[in-house]
Amino acid sequence: MKFATPRNSRCAARRRCQAFTLAEVLAALLFLAIVIPAAVEAMHIASLAGVVAARKGAAARIADRILNESLVMTNWSNGTQNGTATEGGLDFRWTLTSQTWSQDPMQVVTAEVKFSAQGKDYAVTLSTLASQPGQLGQTATMNTTK
Repeated sequence: MKFATPRNSRCAARRRCQAFTLAEVLAALLFLAIVIPAAVEAMHIASLAGVVAARKGAAARIADRILNESLVMTNWSNGTQNGTATEGGLDFRWTLTSQTWSQDPMQVVTAEVKFSAQGKDYAVTLSTLASQPGQLGQTATMNTTK
């Protein structure tokens, strides 16, 4: 024998089975409250890394250019030099120094380029070995990046 159930009670039972409970909704909101700040922080760090990488590449190009120009012009033996170079609308501060190398009568010529990215200071350093102007010899290059 079948009992007839009113239509409203069948729909109400079906809705209860298909809906989310308050506990499930609160658990989802708690999960989002944890995940969203972590994702935003990850995006911030990735953005900073991208900016630093782009500026570090530009600083390395500037340091290479300064070293090459100073070796060709032989003005690196005049002591410490500094200045500012602009690339892509950004200013890079550079310093060129030379020191006596301990193994041979050569000089270590170093170009250091400093820049800022999102409030932090960074530097790229390139060095090369050069013989004194007027001495015969070849120039050996040693590149280091910090």
